[in-house]
Amino acid sequence: MTRLRVVLDGRTINDRFPGIGRYAHRLAIGLAHSGEVDLTLLYHPALPNTHFPLGALPGQSVTLHPIGVAPFSLAEQTRLPALVQRLKPDVWHAPYYIMPYRRLPCPTVVTMYDIIPLVLPQYWPARQRIAFALTHRLALRAARQVIAISESTRRDLIRRFHVDPRRITVTPLAADERFRPQPASEVGRVRQIYNLPARLILYVGINKPPKNLPRLVDAYARVAAESPGLDAGCVIAGAWDDRYPEARERASHLGVSDRVRFLGPIADADLPALYAAAHVFVLPSLYEGFGLTILEAMACGAPVACSNTSSLPEVAGDAVLFFDPYDVDQIGAALKRALSDPELRAALRKRGLERARMFSWNRVAQQTIAVYRAAAQVM
Repeated sequence: MTRLRVVLDGRTINDRFPGIGRYAHRLAIGLAHSGEVDLTLLYHPALPNTHFPLGALPGQSVTLHPIGVAPFSLAEQTRLPALVQRLKPDVWHAPYYIMPYRRLPCPTVVTMYDIIPLVLPQYWPARQRIAFALTHRLALRAARQVIAISESTRRDLIRRFHVDPRRITVTPLAADERFRPQPASEVGRVRQIYNLPARLILYVGINKPPKNLPRLVDAYARVAAESPGLDAGCVIAGAWDDRYPEARERASHLGVSDRVRFLGPIADADLPALYAAAHVFVLPSLYEGFGLTILEAMACGAPVACSNTSSLPEVAGDAVLFFDPYDVDQIGAALKRALSDPELRAALRKRGLERARMFSWNRVAQQTIAVYRAAAQVM
């Protein structure tokens, strides 16, 4: 089988793009180990990158190419096409919709994650929604093939942008290998560091409005009032955007500030044990392009309850408790069931571990290579 010469635009492999950077980094590792690709990985040497070591890439099949063109700069519309002209790859892969929009002298593949600003427009100013829609339309027009990270995203792209379904391939994401059941000593260490409650409802992620944290706090407050014997604390961990204080304000208004803890960002090394410590991990999002945190939680053995919207049912399968994220009573009922029924928790834990094993970065790489071959028409 012909080896492909691929340029992967890895300029998002930096601290500003934690999710997209992780995707590009793990994909690069998978491509490098595939034996089917000669990979040139672009990166911006001046951008801080404390999470995704480029040294993890095997040198014999990867060429690291520094380029001082930042994402969102006008220069990427001129300098990157000129670079493609020099490198002459079989395929250029843009893992982000901010990319060169004029047709390149080689086939282009773009990865799309979600279109949340267009699905939930009430949370974004009109100017941002217009720019988001325009840049997506340009990227979809420039690309020969499109990768969507879920069937939900694929459907959204077809409905909103009228993309030919034959051009879109779904390649689900995967949890990193470090997300796995943790030894009791590691869970105990993390419990002590963060002073976690003995019984723990956990959310991991940012606090932006689509994450629906005020309703989670409402549901928790009801469960705490109606079933005090369950004696569980609620921990909300992850990056905090001060523009959206509603969840903190709800906790204060409902008198549960002492039982709802906002940890802020968590060290990457502590995340697996934090998941493993949870009696129930909850993701109440109104919309997710994929919902990687539920896969990470399941891989660590945490029972999961999550929304029944967007991509989450296709990721979670039958391994979680579902609820309507707009219905506080349903969220509370799911939390109460998980907390009060040890047999249910054990069943969810077992099914979650089995479900998480169905997703792997090796599979992501192989599916992506198939997209490259379709784009380049090289078998």
